[in-house]
Amino acid sequence: MPRLTRRAGLLALSAMPAAALAQTRFPDRPIRLIVPWTAGGPADVGYRILAESVQRQLGQPVVVENRAGAAGILGAVALQEARPDGHAVSQMHVGVVRQMLLNPRPPYNPIDDLTYILQITGFTMGVVVRADAPWRTLPELLDHARANPGRLNYGTLGIGSTQHLVVERIAAQRDLSMTHVPYRGTSDTLRALLGGEIHFASESSGWAPMVLAGQLRLLAIYTSARARRFPDVPTLRETGIDIVVDSPGGLIGPRGMNPDTVRILADAFRAAAQEPAHLQFLERLDQPLLLLDGEAYREAMRRTMEEEREVLRRLNLLPA
Repeated sequence: MPRLTRRAGLLALSAMPAAALAQTRFPDRPIRLIVPWTAGGPADVGYRILAESVQRQLGQPVVVENRAGAAGILGAVALQEARPDGHAVSQMHVGVVRQMLLNPRPPYNPIDDLTYILQITGFTMGVVVRADAPWRTLPELLDHARANPGRLNYGTLGIGSTQHLVVERIAAQRDLSMTHVPYRGTSDTLRALLGGEIHFASESSGWAPMVLAGQLRLLAIYTSARARRFPDVPTLRETGIDIVVDSPGGLIGPRGMNPDTVRILADAFRAAAQEPAHLQFLERLDQPLLLLDGEAYREAMRRTMEEEREVLRRLNLLPA
């Protein structure tokens, strides 16, 4: 067998494409994981758990960067200028798609200008009021809204967010008028509710500890089935409102990522999502594990975009 000399080895390496050489080293520096919400909310906490596991697997730090505001699209916006080498990724949610439908001059195409890496989980959302509020059920709250048009204020994490649109859809079905007050994140919304700035909140399950502690009362959830920890709380459909929202979320990167890099990240985050620490976190927030590979995730979001377009058209929220 001919012996490979040092000179021959160097020549062989020099002939390899730069992209192939880069792939053998990925990741070769810290990975920036953008969470487009305030620190301390359910998305932030969950992705910090994932980050700890992924950095152990890949041998590089995974640094969580919070970029709250703009209804959760700042991660996707940041990816438009990031190198597609896998060292910058972001948490993904349905609002990344919807906000581009609401924007008359969208800064990115949510299907074509992002790399879909992995769908990870769904989000449980619901209507919560303070524990001392007079409404014990969602129908009671809606009856009060009907009797007092425009006088009930409700908070969400932003205009055009899933939480906002659910209430608007409820209002449309029941011919109600309520005043929307947007906040920067779940924790801000819940602080406003506890402080009396708003009458109720439409939010993701960051409310769970406060409900269990008796500070808040959960009136209904938006998912297709009741939450295991709140078996007495009905779904919207069970209250007579024909709306179901499971709101899947996952991981995205810049457009044009190398498939090998996508695979490395997807495998690492898939493994992290199934570790006990993350599964326990999901259980605490009643979030389902909804693993789906990148291409299937992209196609699901493509379908979601068309469905969302129709909802926004019915609500007259599409730009002229």
